[in-house]
Amino acid sequence: MNYNNNPSEETQNEWNNDPNNWIWGFFYYNPKDKRLFPPKRLKQMGWTINFAHPNSVFLAVIIIAVLLIISEQIK
Repeated sequence: MNYNNNPSEETQNEWNNDPNNWIWGFFYYNPKDKRLFPPKRLKQMGWTINFAHPNSVFLAVIIIAVLLIISEQIK
């Protein structure tokens, strides 16, 4: 099984359904999964950030900063 490049859809579903990969049931953290944006537990709800990915914290900070800037512009 190739975890580093393109894991099978079955493997991705196993990772997504594994409660050990979800911190507090909300934050996805799976070092084996190299995707930055895996689907949420309910795939209809969109995507989440894999916080085990090296760029995830940087991306989360950028998203929060953009949202704060937008919210200040609205006031």
